Amino acid sequence: MRIGELARRAGVSERSLRYYEQQGLLVSERTPGGHRDYPDGAVDRVIRIQELFAAGLHSKKIARMLPCMRDTDGGPAEIATAALVEELTLERDRIDRMIADLVRSREVLDDVITAAAGNG
Repeated sequence: MRIGELARRAGVSERSLRYYEQQGLLVSERTPGGHRDYPDGAVDRVIRIQELFAAGLHSKKIARMLPCMRDTDGGPAEIATAALVEELTLERDRIDRMIADLVRSREVLDDVITAAAGNG
C-alpha cells in the first residue's frame, strides 16, 4: 500500500511514517516510479510503534524492541532476550510510577475542587 493509505489506515501523518523509516522502525519498498510501498502488516507495526511512543519510549529503544515483537498481538517473538525483558520491566516500573503520580495529582485536584465547591 502507498504511504497515504497507510497513514489513513493507521491514523498517523505521512511525515510520521517517513520519520519511522528514517529511525529504522518501518520498512518500505519502492515502486518503479519511486513511491513507497508498504506491506499489509505495516498497519499493525505503525499502531505498535505509536503505542510504544505513547508509553514514553524513545525511537532507539523501540528499534531494539520491535524485532522481538509480533506485530499482530505485541507478544514476544522467539528472539526476545532476557536483557530485553529486564529493560522492558524497568520501563513498565517507570510507567507505574508515572501512573501513581498522576493518581496523587488527581486526588489533590479533587480535594481542591471539593473545597472550592463548598465555598461557592
